[in-house]
Amino acid sequence: MDNTEDNTIELHGDEEVIEVIDLNETEPCPDDLADDLGDVDFEDPGNAEDDNEGWETEDEMEAETEIDDSDVTFSKHTGSVFCVSLDPATNSLAVTGGEDDKAYVWRVSDGEVLLECTGHKDSVTCAVFSHDSSMVASGDMSGTIKVWKVETKEEIWSFEVGDLEWLEWHPGAPVLLAGTDDGSVWMWKIPAGDCKTFQSPGCQATSGKVLPDGKRAVVGYENGTVRVWDLKHSNTIHVIKGQDGHQGALTCLACNKDGSLVLTGSVDGCAKVINTTTGKVVGAFSVEGGKPKGSRDEEESNSVESVGFCDILPLVAVAYLDGTLAVYDLSTQNLRHRCQHEAGIVHLQWEESSSVVSTCSLDGALRLWDARSGNLVSEYRGHTAEILDFTINREATLAVTASGDNQAKVFCLQRPDR
Repeated sequence: MDNTEDNTIELHGDEEVIEVIDLNETEPCPDDLADDLGDVDFEDPGNAEDDNEGWETEDEMEAETEIDDSDVTFSKHTGSVFCVSLDPATNSLAVTGGEDDKAYVWRVSDGEVLLECTGHKDSVTCAVFSHDSSMVASGDMSGTIKVWKVETKEEIWSFEVGDLEWLEWHPGAPVLLAGTDDGSVWMWKIPAGDCKTFQSPGCQATSGKVLPDGKRAVVGYENGTVRVWDLKHSNTIHVIKGQDGHQGALTCLACNKDGSLVLTGSVDGCAKVINTTTGKVVGAFSVEGGKPKGSRDEEESNSVESVGFCDILPLVAVAYLDGTLAVYDLSTQNLRHRCQHEAGIVHLQWEESSSVVSTCSLDGALRLWDARSGNLVSEYRGHTAEILDFTINREATLAVTASGDNQAKVFCLQRPDR
């Protein structure tokens, strides 16, 4: 190695110059970089906050997940909680069914388990109390149905049907009804087990409801038809089909207080009102392309996920998969309010003696809406996954939710008018 000049170094190997290094060409130092960047037009630092608008910081996201407005959390399930209902006699007990193949009866005041319903072979998707709260029925997806005596905590009856779609108690007798994937509707006297079946139209019986008179039931089917059944004689009173029926599978139905009207919802994006005495469709709500008028993106089809009648005003509520809660005037069938959610709505329920309608959605929040004004009354959070079902007590003072986060929660409902 020879120094040929003051600022260069020659590297030799076998009489050959391999490389000449110019010591003046060194890596840029911080001062050099500063010079090079001198002409770069940086944005005003004051705009940085604007650029981050709409983005949540890590601290904000963590704080949001830590919000829990609930008063009681029930954590016995080891899988998603699919269904919840309150005992009708006292509203003090809840029953939940879950992905862990179990149902639990527990006290809403403190979450204490009173009964563990075991022996199911699949996820428990239906769990309901009898009209007098003395029994609870639990049904799993595979079709195993069990009935338990709440007081003695013993199983008193069981039966197996096809894949279960819905399960419902008679409003005034120890009679249980179920709808199945093959279209059959079953009715049993409990615990004797006396059984009746209602003829299948050859497609899934997707939803069912016993009317308040206790003599009739309304069943919706996958082919879009609706049937009104006479429970005593096991025959159809009315069949609503074709143009009068839906153009897609029924997803939900509800009746008004006296059972004179039934509101149906379908994957076709329509909601219809049927007179149960005549079997005639007396109302169809304004939808275009499966979307309520005025909603975002009317072109795509939009399934109706839940429906309900207001008890004190001539209003109905229709919940859509795109997160729209539409409040319609029953007499004019005009859209009165559109309450938008950030995620799809799973279920809605009207309070018994007010104009407030509650919703749960896939974003994990429970919301209360004033149907007179269309305004959000209150919002409750605490779940870390979607809410799959919920119910509210008669006094509308508490709600019980079931979620995909393996938990059920009890929320005390506070409103300015209370």
